[in-house]
Amino acid sequence: MRCPFCGNPETQVKDSRPSEDGAAIRRRRFCPQCEGRFTTFERVQLRELMVLKRSGRRLPFDREKLERSISIAMRKRPVDAERLDRTISQIVRQLESMGETEIRSQTIGELVMKHLKALDEVGYVRYASVYRDFRETADFAKFLGDEGLSDPDAEGR
Repeated sequence: MRCPFCGNPETQVKDSRPSEDGAAIRRRRFCPQCEGRFTTFERVQLRELMVLKRSGRRLPFDREKLERSISIAMRKRPVDAERLDRTISQIVRQLESMGETEIRSQTIGELVMKHLKALDEVGYVRYASVYRDFRETADFAKFLGDEGLSDPDAEGR
């Protein structure tokens, strides 16, 4: 594994252990050249997935892009990083187990929303606002009303 700091092609594994959900191996690495330390993850990939975009383009599935979009939605939310990683792994396993090599981007978005709704409602609404392309506050209000995610105290007012 190449060192991300100095580019040295020879790094050493100092510690390996399975992730909490057992879906990956976490490795702590050390670079003898610059003495940098970093972590890598090794995951099983069942099949090569392609994402079919709305425009008709086909792109290779990118777990890191999925992680980034979910992390943005979950920023500053009280959700443990390992729980978030388990959720992402569950989503990827579901996608891989669908039996298809091409998956529509809409399918991925809906699956992410389903998982985020169970994980954290604020993160769910944040993700939905980008995924559904909300343009004004009325879009939020309609979405919240449709999803039944309204203020529980509002009924008594």
